[in-house]
Amino acid sequence: MYLQFFGLTEAPFSITPDPAFVYLSDEHRDALAHLLYGVGQGGAGGFVQLTGEVGTGKTTLCRCLLEQLPEDTHVALVLNPLMTPGELLATICEELGIDTTGKATSNKALVDALNGYLLEQHARGHRVVVVIDEAQNLSPEALEQVRLLTNLETPKEKLLQMVLLGQPELRRLLRRQDLRQLAQRITARYHLAPLDLEETRAYVRHRMMVAGAQRIPFSRSATRALYQRSGGVPRLINIIADRALAGAYARETSRVGAALVNAAASEVQPSEDRVHSNPWPTVIATASALLLLGISLVMWGPDVLRRFDVQDPADSRSLAGDSAAGQSVSEQIPELPGVRPVAAVPKPEAPVGGTSGDSVSEVEPLDELDTSWLEIQTSRSWRQMARQWRDEEDHDAIRSACNGIAGTGYACLRESGNWSRVRRLGLPVILVLSGPETQRLLLRGVAENHLLVGGDEDRKRISKQDIESIWLGEYIVVWPQAPGWPAEVRRGDSGDAVDIVLEMARFAEPPWNGGNDFDAGFEAWLMTFQSSHGLTADGIIGRNTLIYLMAPTIREPRLLLDAGEES
Repeated sequence: MYLQFFGLTEAPFSITPDPAFVYLSDEHRDALAHLLYGVGQGGAGGFVQLTGEVGTGKTTLCRCLLEQLPEDTHVALVLNPLMTPGELLATICEELGIDTTGKATSNKALVDALNGYLLEQHARGHRVVVVIDEAQNLSPEALEQVRLLTNLETPKEKLLQMVLLGQPELRRLLRRQDLRQLAQRITARYHLAPLDLEETRAYVRHRMMVAGAQRIPFSRSATRALYQRSGGVPRLINIIADRALAGAYARETSRVGAALVNAAASEVQPSEDRVHSNPWPTVIATASALLLLGISLVMWGPDVLRRFDVQDPADSRSLAGDSAAGQSVSEQIPELPGVRPVAAVPKPEAPVGGTSGDSVSEVEPLDELDTSWLEIQTSRSWRQMARQWRDEEDHDAIRSACNGIAGTGYACLRESGNWSRVRRLGLPVILVLSGPETQRLLLRGVAENHLLVGGDEDRKRISKQDIESIWLGEYIVVWPQAPGWPAEVRRGDSGDAVDIVLEMARFAEPPWNGGNDFDAGFEAWLMTFQSSHGLTADGIIGRNTLIYLMAPTIREPRLLLDAGEES
């Protein structure tokens, strides 16, 4: 219905399992690794258990597992375990191609036939795996029969590997006292959680691109609403997203916003309460944040929280200069209570243009890099960003902040723009790359034709043109921020947060030269500042405005630029 309208070649959010649309999050990759490890143990035998809520992708992972098993592996796949122990035995034998003629009424005859088959395959060096989906539906008697099958062995090796896939009820079932022997034989366990906010965005982008989309119609607020209403469950994401696209088509709009997603969710989840706007949680949260800020100031005192070494904006345009430049300026600005304390930071690195002592001198074509390099960069990106802030051990806090979790000690902003906007910000960012799967890459420097990317141990200079083919303009900005920093600062507010942003504004371009209150005059200046930086000119300091106010005062880390190039 809406395919032609959105320029799609096929439906992106069908709930039928299509291998072309498979998206594996970090969580799914870990789960698949556990399955492959458990099945690959060979002689260790025993059980492998994968659990997860309905719709989280267990069956999809099962298909991925079957595709990756060696050719000498024989698999019995049981999709409907609502059977008696005898029926289950017969089904396993039939799946393996064992002749059950005249044996179906005798459990002993079936076990003997299965044992003979297992010994034959073992002699050939083959492996046999039984995969039982929806295993929470197995009766205790059937589970005991399954356990007994793992007793089929040689003096050195188990002959049969069992994989149990099920909903969380399976975990509760296996805690029963009469099933403790089976529980003790489980050698690998994994519980599959729903997608987080970042993974939901990547999931939606992946499926849209596979379906032929030239642009993603879902706004950032829409994907956030999609995550909230689906709980990150892929099946529910598919259902709601499909209905939202249909709604956008009916309204003849090419943009899907949060309102459309919430309307779609309310239609497909009629038992769920509709989302209502309630101002009180925001009021309470803001009041709590300000209270925390006041408490933190009392606890920290005036001589800590030295995250930023402030420099004159004129000096910030030449990153190859002496790190002592602007030292006198830093003495004019008070410490910033919005930021957590850290140790002093060293001098900036050489410009991205390279110097005689720069070990990164050659531009490497992206297609000649090791194919796993981008995957490695994705897995390391949070730690690499933490290292830019000289706080490597806090990479989990950065990832949590970027997944929408407050109070981690960091703030995170997802932006869209071009190289000019990134250069203007002047801070290292994480590029969000498109492709079969979303990938992340730390950007540390920008020159006219190439980029400096990667961590300290594996940084590279790559062509801008190469990365532009897989970068659609999305990037992530991260900075340390005290948990008590208010979500917004606006006209009429007062206190430490206002004092800090006013002081930052005095080093902006153009600088604020007015008084010390967030009054109508400062609001008017702020709206001009926001417009000049491509921000929403609302006169309110949220995260977007805060980082642009803060950026000129940050000496390290900085986005490295070619010497002599204007930022």
